[in-house]
Amino acid sequence: MSTKDMFSSNRVCFNLKATTKKQVIDELIEMLVQDGKLTNEGEFKEAVLRREEEASTSIGMGIAIPHGKSSSVIKASIVFGKSQKGIQFDSMDEEPTYLFFLMAAPHASGDVHLRDLSEISEKLMNSEVRTQLNKANSLEELINAFCV
Repeated sequence: MSTKDMFSSNRVCFNLKATTKKQVIDELIEMLVQDGKLTNEGEFKEAVLRREEEASTSIGMGIAIPHGKSSSVIKASIVFGKSQKGIQFDSMDEEPTYLFFLMAAPHASGDVHLRDLSEISEKLMNSEVRTQLNKANSLEELINAFCV
């Protein structure tokens, strides 16, 4: 999936209202629901929470990549959310998390979501990409940040 195809204006929020980990997950999943990407919100949420129980998907540096695989996912999708104040998300570095990339994959998709997860993670290791993402306030700026 190309960077430009990963994101949609229907699945980005530059000012999350959430103040807790659970609220962030709910708010991000709601964007998938509104965009018609899920047949069963509860089933997908269970998959994401199960993954979070294994280990937090907050990778440090103010970034989390919660993800889940479920038969309720119609099409593999990514949701981007940004918190202005930061949220405690059980991060490795114990710092607040500001940038969230929720990845949803259909059960039958094999390991495609792992490739997308790897691609995003690799780009997020670049400090310039992170700086641009923290400044981003539009879909265009979000996409351009990944092209640094």
